[in-house]
Formats: sequence, C-alpha cells, structure tokens
Amino acid sequence: MSATSNKASALLALGLFFAIGSAHAGGDHGDAHSHHESVEMSIGKPGVAAKATRTVVVEMGDDMRFKPSAIQVKRGETIKLVVKNLGKIKHELNLGTQKELLEHLEVMKKYPDMEHDEPNKVTVAPGKQGEIVWQFTKAGKVDFACLVPGHYEAGMKGVVTVGKK
Repeated sequence: MSATSNKASALLALGLFFAIGSAHAGGDHGDAHSHHESVEMSIGKPGVAAKATRTVVVEMGDDMRFKPSAIQVKRGETIKLVVKNLGKIKHELNLGTQKELLEHLEVMKKYPDMEHDEPNKVTVAPGKQGEIVWQFTKAGKVDFACLVPGHYEAGMKGVVTVGKK
C-alpha cells in the first residue's frame, strides 16, 4: 500500500471509531444530557446537573496526580465533578473501566491532540476547569485517569468506589 492509502485507511478507521464512540457516548457537556439518559455504560450514565446530589472538586497538577484520587459515592447518586487544572500543561479526566481506559490510552498515543466530546471525559487547559456530571448506577469500582501520553504511566489515575445505596 502507498503512504496515501495507509493514511486514508487510518483516517477512515479513526472516523469509524469516533462515529461508533459518539453514537454510544457522545454529546455536549452542558445540561442538555436528556438524549443520553437512556445510554447506560458499564460505569453508569451521563447525569443531569439539576439532579446532582453534590459537587466534588478534583484538582489536577503537573505532579501527575489527581486530588482526591479516591472518591466515594452511593449507587444511583449523580455527582458533578468540577475538574480543575492547576498545572501549566493540558490534563484530562476520563471515567471508565480499567480495560476501556487502557484501550483509549493506546488511541491517545497515536493521536495525542485528540479532543473529547463524550460525557465521561473532559480535557482541561492549564489554569482552567471543566465538568463531568455522572450518575453512578452500579455498585463497584469506576476508574479515572488522565490519558494524555505519559501522564497515566506517571501515575495520574484514581478510583470512584460506588457503594450500595
């Protein structure tokens, strides 16, 4: 195959990846998540800001750590995560299973400037903040991580423990 064919194939594959991902979990990060209400993932589903029972502030820094890195919630609880980047470089917070995070990490290594529009992910510029509103519908563990290349490997990860009601 020529370099042009390889590039075209890669772009087509990436387009399909985003189309499938967007159909599964895409959308804007505002309060208009009603079209996501029926989309439940293995880690829960997009929440409605007006139904959030509390706000948890998560700070990210260039020390490659989340503060806090462990969060406790009740099954069924809707949480507003306010994600603040206190560093001088871009960071992100991705909610997912360990398997999902590791799969997406590989994609991020190939496309490090990828922007996210899925409701379980937020990319935050230095000195800025973003939000994720999420309903944790299943008891267990939900992982979160920064998947900017090198950040996860440096330890930028955490866990949400979802207890029974």
